[in-house]
Amino acid sequence: MYQNNPTKVLTGECRLSYCNLNAPRAAQQGGEAKYSVTLLIPKTDTATKADIDAAINAAANDAMTKLWNGVRPPQLKVPIYDGDGVRPNSGVPFGDECKGHWVMTAGTKNKPQVVGIDNINCELAPSDVYSGMYGRVTINFYGYSNSGNRGVGCGLGNVLKTRDGEPLAGGASAAADFAGIGASPVAQAPAQPQAVPQYGAAPAQQYAPMNTAPWTGGNGINPITGQPM
Repeated sequence: MYQNNPTKVLTGECRLSYCNLNAPRAAQQGGEAKYSVTLLIPKTDTATKADIDAAINAAANDAMTKLWNGVRPPQLKVPIYDGDGVRPNSGVPFGDECKGHWVMTAGTKNKPQVVGIDNINCELAPSDVYSGMYGRVTINFYGYSNSGNRGVGCGLGNVLKTRDGEPLAGGASAAADFAGIGASPVAQAPAQPQAVPQYGAAPAQQYAPMNTAPWTGGNGINPITGQPM
């Protein structure tokens, strides 16, 4: 229970994978696009696991009266899985990053707020939100009945990033990409090309300035023409 809501949970610190928090993404082609994130909850965090189990049970009890005609499914489908086991749909083992964790995906149609632990009143830049970071997440559980399938789903609330982590799924943060790179050297201006004479035109001749002293009239010879004055 969180904020007096029996189906709402604030997780402890967990690792975030498959982050679709900046833009919605459809899980299947043609499906509805949603914001989503997969939570990797350490099995050592028994408090969060107990809160999740209690919230799932509360959501199931609520759905039993509102959606399931008073009958609780004997095999209740829940959104949390053992990261040391296999994926429910394919039977393929979870990735190495899931070992020792509970795995759960939460989604929502509405864009969640993603804030940093240093300032919860300001949303993070998209470049600071990536798969592999750590955070705490508010989630809400609800019952569903869809084409004969009955179970409990997990809705996504908001995300509090607590610290950076090694990026997952091939993604990388800008800080990781450019670590150790200093300021770029100042680019030198390109050399100005020499003027090229136009086709058919003679190049302009360059003359050194004539340095002559003013004539004082001392010998009656013009210093420029060399002729007697």
